[in-house]
Amino acid sequence: MFDNKVLMITGGTGSFGNAVLKSFLDSNLKEIRIFSRDEKKQDDLRKQVNNLKVKFYIGNVRDKSSVLNVMTGVDYVFHAAALKQVPSCEFFPLEAVKTNSLGTENVLEAAIQHKVKKVICLSTDKAVYPVNAMGLTKAVMEKVMVSHSHNLTNKDTILCGTRYGNVMASRGSVIPLFIEQIKTGKPITITNPKMTRFMMTMNDAVDLVLFALQNGKQGDIFVQKSPASTIEDLAKALIELYTKRDA
Repeated sequence: MFDNKVLMITGGTGSFGNAVLKSFLDSNLKEIRIFSRDEKKQDDLRKQVNNLKVKFYIGNVRDKSSVLNVMTGVDYVFHAAALKQVPSCEFFPLEAVKTNSLGTENVLEAAIQHKVKKVICLSTDKAVYPVNAMGLTKAVMEKVMVSHSHNLTNKDTILCGTRYGNVMASRGSVIPLFIEQIKTGKPITITNPKMTRFMMTMNDAVDLVLFALQNGKQGDIFVQKSPASTIEDLAKALIELYTKRDA
């Protein structure tokens, strides 16, 4: 499937991008393109992987021209670029719209124009009955993907998506925050202890995208069954774990 093919990862310097990149370094892909807006993270990742197969492109999904330029010759796209921090999206909702919703439109239009074989859009369980700006903009992202999949005249491009729970220990997630608070003796900050989160490992997240890549049909959204935990139970488990570790 991957022989002599080109994969592009938007937001490729993030937690998902790093994880999926490692899983593809030894594949038969001809090229892996990392597309993101942070030159420092790109430089760090370039030094870390030290692999000529991996190419780095500075750009922003908000800028359609930068997306169009990098999409030439691409076979598959993992669209992971997003504003995903719930508080940031609440404080700056229009910025979330520009990246999560309009940015996705730019990626899909560029992929369709260049006849990319398949695009996988990464979404979130917060897009289901959304109550915050991050979830709302991701819900619109899903609608944009499904709408394009229904209206495609170019049938060469398949558009589908995955919907995640909370990816444990990913950048900006609550687990690293709780661990830091426990280790430094600070109080654990919990908004509502009864809040429930669906938990996934990063390997689960990568496997779900690979499953969508291999099996996805036009407009599909894949959701993996995941165990659930209240924030209170999660915090208690981490306290117990790190108390035993330091004993």
